[in-house]
Amino acid sequence: MFKEMSFVHPEAKIGANVEIGPFVYIDKDVEIGDGTVVMSHATILSGARIGKNVTIFPNAVISAVPQDLKFRGEVTTAVVGDNTTVRECVTINRGTASKGTTIVGSNCLLMAYSHIAHDCKLGDNIIIGNASQIAGEVVIDDYAILSGSVLVHQFSHIGAHVIVQGGSRVGKDVPPYVTAGRDPLAYVGLNIVGLRRRGYTKEQISDIQNIYRLLYQSGLNTTQALMKIEEEIPESVEKEAVVSFLKSSERGLIRGYFE
Repeated sequence: MFKEMSFVHPEAKIGANVEIGPFVYIDKDVEIGDGTVVMSHATILSGARIGKNVTIFPNAVISAVPQDLKFRGEVTTAVVGDNTTVRECVTINRGTASKGTTIVGSNCLLMAYSHIAHDCKLGDNIIIGNASQIAGEVVIDDYAILSGSVLVHQFSHIGAHVIVQGGSRVGKDVPPYVTAGRDPLAYVGLNIVGLRRRGYTKEQISDIQNIYRLLYQSGLNTTQALMKIEEEIPESVEKEAVVSFLKSSERGLIRGYFE
């Protein structure tokens, strides 16, 4: 169902029970899943792939062309997963030839005025705070939370279950399970509240703390700390997640507050 004042391109694929408010613009080559709500003055441009039960608030713009001078009009997409909420004035740019698509996972909350640039990959259950700006080709893993007005440099990687304090500038990779804050951005401890809320046990949290003591409080460099972690910390899913993150980091890690 859509209001007569809206424009919906005849080639757009609109699922069942989709609600489209007044003054909405939906371009061709758009797909919108069942049960999604698109509120007034939202703009959904070519290449958008919107999942089921998504809520898109007024003045959001999804799948606009990238703000990247290398973009040459290639056919790319912007994907928004099921049950995600896109608040007022959020912008999500579609991909470039680099990755071909921008992805926002399922069950995410993108708060007002946040921006997701070209070729980003956001996992599931992520919260992006008001006015946070995510540059191109950033990866953010599941359950990460970025507080308000966070700036993320291109190509950065933010690990799972991370919380980044408001007003921070992210210029290096942020490993899983941690709280990051201060200026310049630093590791300031574990995201203990978040881990407890998600069912992590005291033993699991203690093991993660031991990993980060070696990484940030032992006086070892990252390579030495990684060797110690692999040798001394018992095997677990959490250890594997941190080790894999450290080995794959391309921008280098945020500093430790205690360094």
